[in-house]
Amino acid sequence: MNRLCISPSLTLTHHLPHHHHSGKYPPAAAAFFNKLSSLPLKSCFSQFCYLLSISLVGYCILNSLNTRPTGTASDDIPGTLDYFFTSISATTSSSMASVEMEVFSDSQLLLITFLMFLGGEVFTSLLGLVIKNYKMRKEVTRLVSASNNDGRNEPTPFNPRYELELRAVVVPLSVPDILPAHHQNHHHNTTTKEDWSEVHLKRKSIQFLCYVTLTYLTSIHVLGIFSLSLYLALEPSARNVLREKGLGTFTFSLFTVVSTFTNCGFLPTNENMIPFGRNPGMLLLLIPHVLLGNTLSPPCIRLCVWLAGKLFPKNNAERYSKFLLEVKRDGVTNGIILSGRHSAYLAATVAGFVAVQFVMFCGLDWDSEGMKGLNPVQKLVGGAFMAMNSRHAGESIVDLSTISPAVLVVFVAMMYLPPYTSFLPTEREEEEEDRNSRSDNNTIQNSNSTTGEKRAGNNNIVENVIFSPLSFLVVFVVMVCITERESLKKDPLNFNVFTIAFEVVSAYGNVGYSIGYSCKRCINPVENCKDKWISFSGKWSNQGKIVLILVMLFGKLKKFNVNGGKAWKLL
Repeated sequence: MNRLCISPSLTLTHHLPHHHHSGKYPPAAAAFFNKLSSLPLKSCFSQFCYLLSISLVGYCILNSLNTRPTGTASDDIPGTLDYFFTSISATTSSSMASVEMEVFSDSQLLLITFLMFLGGEVFTSLLGLVIKNYKMRKEVTRLVSASNNDGRNEPTPFNPRYELELRAVVVPLSVPDILPAHHQNHHHNTTTKEDWSEVHLKRKSIQFLCYVTLTYLTSIHVLGIFSLSLYLALEPSARNVLREKGLGTFTFSLFTVVSTFTNCGFLPTNENMIPFGRNPGMLLLLIPHVLLGNTLSPPCIRLCVWLAGKLFPKNNAERYSKFLLEVKRDGVTNGIILSGRHSAYLAATVAGFVAVQFVMFCGLDWDSEGMKGLNPVQKLVGGAFMAMNSRHAGESIVDLSTISPAVLVVFVAMMYLPPYTSFLPTEREEEEEDRNSRSDNNTIQNSNSTTGEKRAGNNNIVENVIFSPLSFLVVFVVMVCITERESLKKDPLNFNVFTIAFEVVSAYGNVGYSIGYSCKRCINPVENCKDKWISFSGKWSNQGKIVLILVMLFGKLKKFNVNGGKAWKLL
């Protein structure tokens, strides 16, 4: 008989499964759900549903709100697909624009701001921690309550739902998360008060990490909005840009800070940051948000956890901080913080990537068309801003079509790399620790060796079928080339393989950089052709836009496929 119960003396007994079951689900169904819950795809599917549901709700509301009055902005009214495309782009932090941003009213801009916030890396990580803390508290409380209600101290009748929930929580909780490592075997085990003290410490540490992350998230936004609003109030040239475009200071500050921190790249202006290229102070205010919201968020949150433990030694803050910083291989933090060694390597790698791009951009595009009219200080700050944004944020002070091809190729490479790429090698143990920490506990050990062998076989089949990320990108580029084959023939200067590949890689990396579309590059004159400040994909057919929507979603979930394509051996 399969039982999970806790005696009044806080003892957890785990018996081997036998033939008799009672409860809501039959044995076959319970086994099926347990197997399904342990698959790595569960967490991926959950996040996919989260992103898609938010995007659908955002699309419905966005479509119901009125755009700006005709004449204030662009005369083109977004279509149904354009609204959905914009909603997906905001939720996935991609900033691929199929319509000019000045079309949207203030209410629509606030909605897009909310979508960007919900899809941000830090917020989704915090949401996972909150769910994990809630599930852990709920399950432990349920088991303790069930034991206390049994006055005869008899085992609690087996309910497959309890076992399912203990085993199925991929992000929030799994059996290895509850029990210490030395109690995770398949025989009669008992958990002492010391063990449950460790469980309590783990849950409280997760709760502590939630508070630290929430403070980190809130304080950066509040300080960012305040500092940007203050800058706009003190700088007449930047304030005049907003006045000419009919944008409010608070709306612009809120939208810009949220977009920059979430590494989305949307801005309320059609030209993105080009009108503010002569405002190095604004660029310097936004540069830290680019790094703090994505690429360097794990090391920064780790630093905040350490500081919180030192500044607030009372209330067990130091104890929780020490536990979080020293924990190994149990996925407690859901990858929201990395090990000290990996954090240092990550920071060094980011600095190296930024330095390479900064040198190349300033060396090759110092006197380019996009940098004309800027003084040396503005060019240096602008070069640093471009180097920071090419990884993930996607904000730009120049028209990318005017940048040298060599720099564009470097940008493609930077956009392809995942946010936590570390060039410097880590020790094998550290690599395994961080990989387990960032995998959201996607794999759970079975309580029986035969089932484990079958599951390993099924996982091997899935791993052999799944392509590598680069292979998927090739497939997506081919699909877009098929949907846009007529434009490739008629307009080869705008529609070519490189511009399409650049757009696809940008969408996959959730960056938002785009070479754009220019009527001047048309070989055959197009009647009523009008240059617009939109992404190149805005000129694609509806079929091409749908393909790019899939690319944006796939890019947002790319962490689940970083090890894909292992079956292919290049000899």
